[in-house]
Amino acid sequence: MPTNVLGTELKCCCRDPMTGFYRDGLCRTGPEDIGLHTVCVKVTEEFLDFSVPGLKPGDKWCVCVTRWKSALDHNRAAPVDLEATHASALEFVTLEELQAYALSE
Repeated sequence: MPTNVLGTELKCCCRDPMTGFYRDGLCRTGPEDIGLHTVCVKVTEEFLDFSVPGLKPGDKWCVCVTRWKSALDHNRAAPVDLEATHASALEFVTLEELQAYALSE
């Protein structure tokens, strides 16, 4: 069972639009996922301009952890759903960095 950055069961990020490297709604990863699509974000206009064309503000999407970190470094990080962000993201960003952008839903 995949876990999230909080150490609990990985929750669905979004199924409309269908997201995840495996297009199952989960930000899980595997050997084929070279980009590590492990961070579940609620995209903002600022983040879309920086990183992910084709979505609209408010969509939730699994993004590459390195791209989210790059957006963070440029003050354009999108809000994060911690329960839907895969634990492996912690190899690239700290829990504190993710918590600073946690969705308050």
